[in-house]
Amino acid sequence: MSAITRDEVAHLARLSRLALHEDELDRLAAQLDEIISAVAKVQEVAKGDIPPTSHALPLTNVYRTDEARPGLTPDQALAGAPAVEDQRFRVPQILGEEE
Repeated sequence: MSAITRDEVAHLARLSRLALHEDELDRLAAQLDEIISAVAKVQEVAKGDIPPTSHALPLTNVYRTDEARPGLTPDQALAGAPAVEDQRFRVPQILGEEE
């Protein structure tokens, strides 16, 4: 397998709209080459007789039962608000009327 070149990294950076300095191109080329080599090693180990898995151990999701619980009353919810108007939180206006 050939190593990834700094020109390929520069091309990927342009496609990703990333501005990279010259020293970053060299450093990233080496790092990406290591990543590609690691993936290639994993592919060598994964043989056809081994079924694909997402986890080494089987997982079971544990959910709690969905039970309705009492919530806050409007007065309780607004009790700590710095400003209240018509049973709502009053906040400063950020948009003008015309917007």
